[in-house]
Amino acid sequence: MARFVRWYGSGPLHLLVLIASLALTGYAMMRLFAVRPLEVAIWFVGAAVLHDLILLPLYSLADLSALSVLRHRATDAPMVPWINYLRVPAFLSGLLLLVWFPLVLRLAVPYPGDTGLSDDVYLGRWLAITGVLFAASAVAFALKLRRARRAVRADESRPAGRGTTP
Repeated sequence: MARFVRWYGSGPLHLLVLIASLALTGYAMMRLFAVRPLEVAIWFVGAAVLHDLILLPLYSLADLSALSVLRHRATDAPMVPWINYLRVPAFLSGLLLLVWFPLVLRLAVPYPGDTGLSDDVYLGRWLAITGVLFAASAVAFALKLRRARRAVRADESRPAGRGTTP
């Protein structure tokens, strides 16, 4: 088993899940290309171009901006990696906006018969979900920071031993 992990880099379960996900993706691609091959190819090329040329530079710039603005902190505070507490809710909020932007931005033809909702509720709900995501992340970060401060205080209150045990 150790030889396999050294050769592959992870356990056999990881390899099995990877093969299964590639098989499922291949099956889905075959089904999609069988129905509308040109539209699917255009969509994939467009998505790759949109992501690589527009979205990647934008969210990389936003990430670097957040790092540069928020990096100046007091040196007496314990060092807790904080950036992922900002990245995760921003990613989830952006993903929700990407999926639902026609409804959030009122660009879609209204279909209250299908959902039972008017198109006025989506923006408010997306903003509420975004607020909850950032609030939950802030609470998780505060708890992590509190644990780190307690650990620092516990280390400081321990007597400095010189390697002798009673």
